[in-house]
Amino acid sequence: MILRFVLLTAIGTVLAGSLNTEPMETPDSPMQFVVHRADDRGHANHGWLNTYHSFSFAGWHDPKKMHFGALRVLNDDAVAGGGGFGTHPHDNMEIVSIPTSGALEHKDSMGNASVIKTGDVQIMSAGTGVRHSEFNHSPTEPVSFFQVWIYPDTQGLTPRYDQEPYELAPPGEAMTCMVSPDGEAGVKIHQKAWFHMGQLEKGQAVAQDLHGAGQGLYVMVLEGSAKVAGQDLSRRDAIGVWETQSVSIAATSDCQVLLIEVPMRW
Repeated sequence: MILRFVLLTAIGTVLAGSLNTEPMETPDSPMQFVVHRADDRGHANHGWLNTYHSFSFAGWHDPKKMHFGALRVLNDDAVAGGGGFGTHPHDNMEIVSIPTSGALEHKDSMGNASVIKTGDVQIMSAGTGVRHSEFNHSPTEPVSFFQVWIYPDTQGLTPRYDQEPYELAPPGEAMTCMVSPDGEAGVKIHQKAWFHMGQLEKGQAVAQDLHGAGQGLYVMVLEGSAKVAGQDLSRRDAIGVWETQSVSIAATSDCQVLLIEVPMRW
């Protein structure tokens, strides 16, 4: 984690340079960004599942929103009590689940059976192929979670599973790292990718440093509002930023943010 104080399925092949972007209008800065508003996400309500898609997924397709670098899927899911995803396959994808309320019950063909509750992060490296199911652990109460897919840095890996608890730091302190390439912080991912989550009180600001050239940062405001890379974002708005060494995040109200750093090409 690097932080300084002062933020199934259409598979795309669009590279970062062809995203619908707006360059920062600062002559001495090459920073590029794209803003994704909450209301512009794909949406489907199946009764048992109410889901929003930041990137093209299932029956929703937007050629301008195929992926952000190695970030392929960011789904904001709410599953009714007793509902869930029956057994289905995946391969060659890093799949991260982050419950935000309630708990998920997971089973897979590797023999794993677990309950993933709020405050846990789970990763399944699908590799050569795995089958799994995810159901709401409660028969009555809903569960909400983010489902994130990342393209791996290597094809044909041996499938693996990991799950770890995390604890958010007090507002304004260091962002909590939930996913990292070496697994020293959070769960291990087979990609040059880091996930952070944090809280800021109104008026607080941070600058998130990226891990070298070629990296990009996708920031979603989970709750509240913030100015990220100079852009005003509200609840569930997001921005992808690249060609920069650092991204500024300033809270315009008390807020919670999710940061996903990925390589723009891999």
